Amino acid sequence: MQIKLDENLPADLAEILAELGHDVDTVPGEGLIGREDAAVWSAAQIDKRLLITQDLDFSDLRRFEPGTHGGIILLRLRQPSRRALIDRVRSVFHDEEVSGWAGCFTVVTESKVRVRKTLKEST
Repeated sequence: MQIKLDENLPADLAEILAELGHDVDTVPGEGLIGREDAAVWSAAQIDKRLLITQDLDFSDLRRFEPGTHGGIILLRLRQPSRRALIDRVRSVFHDEEVSGWAGCFTVVTESKVRVRKTLKEST
């Protein structure tokens, strides 16, 4: 799976996800730190990458309608420490069938994963 990690995530996640067989780009690695969300979004979509972020600006389903993009995983942890983010992402990519999330809008919390495939369908 092709993934783009937003700048609000630990850099270690790139290596962890790469070890799991994913092709990972990062916002810092592409020189996009501090750029507007539109630039990050554009970079992710050019390469059809699943964007992993904590940025609520990417949670508007009308603007980022499932099925029209490479996918979004929005991480919503109550206490998003570096360790908590790494552990949660690692467990999700180990325990869930993430390959089916391309084009979806997915919210990951400490205890749940909600996947929305279209505006009318969710799991």
